[in-house]
Amino acid sequence: MKKISIAILSVFALTACNDWLQERSPMTNTVADYFTGYETARQVVTAAYAPAMWEFQNTYFSEFFFGDVMSDDALKGGQNTSDMSDVYYLENFKPVDNLTILLDYYRAQYQGIARANLAVEQISALDTDGDLTEELKNNLLGEARFMRAFYYFRLVRAFGAVPIVTSPIYSADGWKVPRAESAQKVYDDVINPDLKFAAANLPKKSQYASADMGRATQGAAQAMLLKVYLYQKNYTEAKNWGDRFLADQAGEYSLCPDYSDNFTLEGENGPESIFEIQYMLDPTSDYGEGNGFTRGTFAPILTRARSGLSGTVTGWGFNRPTHNLYNEYEAGDPRRDATILVPLASEIKNPAEDRYLGDELITIKRTMYDAATRSYPALDHDTRGPINLIIMRLADFYLLYAEACQGSSVSWDYIDMVRDRAGLAPADRTGDFNTALRHERRVELAMEGHRWFDLCRWGIVKDVMNSYRAGESDEVKAEMSEFRDGYELLPIPYEEVRLGGLEQNPAYK
Repeated sequence: MKKISIAILSVFALTACNDWLQERSPMTNTVADYFTGYETARQVVTAAYAPAMWEFQNTYFSEFFFGDVMSDDALKGGQNTSDMSDVYYLENFKPVDNLTILLDYYRAQYQGIARANLAVEQISALDTDGDLTEELKNNLLGEARFMRAFYYFRLVRAFGAVPIVTSPIYSADGWKVPRAESAQKVYDDVINPDLKFAAANLPKKSQYASADMGRATQGAAQAMLLKVYLYQKNYTEAKNWGDRFLADQAGEYSLCPDYSDNFTLEGENGPESIFEIQYMLDPTSDYGEGNGFTRGTFAPILTRARSGLSGTVTGWGFNRPTHNLYNEYEAGDPRRDATILVPLASEIKNPAEDRYLGDELITIKRTMYDAATRSYPALDHDTRGPINLIIMRLADFYLLYAEACQGSSVSWDYIDMVRDRAGLAPADRTGDFNTALRHERRVELAMEGHRWFDLCRWGIVKDVMNSYRAGESDEVKAEMSEFRDGYELLPIPYEEVRLGGLEQNPAYK
């Protein structure tokens, strides 16, 4: 099933003019000249999705390096501790502010924001006509504002208060913007209002043509509002938006009967998918070129085993599940074997590289692993694959909604819906609700980039990570520093601090 084709557009640059009465020179163009109607508006909105796909500029910056590797779910992996040394510093809590991975990730989000800002400004100014009706105009604005909120959400949960820019920057002196006074200011001024506009103006998933699968939907906006209000610890508003989703999206989504179907090419944009980043086959290489030169993903090659298992196709061995995660699963939980592969002794062909700090476990999700043959299919490009990145699916929503309901009987009901799909008995309602919820989110969403951010928003990351460190192998403990207060946020990249005069997060001053 495919899906929206991401176009990368070049938009005419502007030269600032100090005198507004000055006559325009012949043969010059403005942005407004480019925006002539519906097709232009649609193309520019489509371009605003593209930075969400980006994973490589000067280094690889896939989000699992933060969401999985920084948590107790995964070790960095790779050839050795020096392979992707930026991630080594992050996972072992030896962070510094000049890591290339931080700069590339940070700037990719602002590229997305810049594209969304342009779309919002120019589409708002367009007159409606036969092709661009008021409804279509608001649909496009809803998509652009959803993506702007998405990029700001990625930034604020990773770095805290960040500079707020909500209009295009047309002059050399307009780019230097201070950090917002608080993370809440980012939510209040951009994320919440943008998502509410999107929820009011986007179509439902079923209202899109199949060729447009992957565009933001009303359901995605409502589900994201539930999620962002949980990050603000506003459980009342979170539950309200969860209630709206359940009422408005009845019949739009359902749990896949087979859990593992969520992570196959055939299962992309399936019944459980609320929002996912779209990738596709693309032979174009971006090596040495940077962002935007391919529409494939690095995820399969980055996370496949370094030995070829039962075949000859190999990967780079990053994002290795920990034994701590493996042991979290209950007996008989099929999600474990759909997430983590334990290689056979015969499949460990180069022990020095097939084990990372003693860990031989391999992630399966997004590797396109074939369980029947215990092997990987060859990719059409040496380093790129077509498999999507799921941002939110219905099981994730159910567990977020359970959290918003704060341990009521409804909370337990939604945990049990997720457990029932896995073939497990209902949760023990005599136990602690938060313990049950946190267990279920960990095993249901393992290796999908959620764990680190969950631990941080729950306020338990310090205790969990130090406890995890204490129970790890001597090899791991030798590399890993103690977690300290303030590491919940990543450092603002040094280049942004230097160029923009930004205040650094306290733990990194």
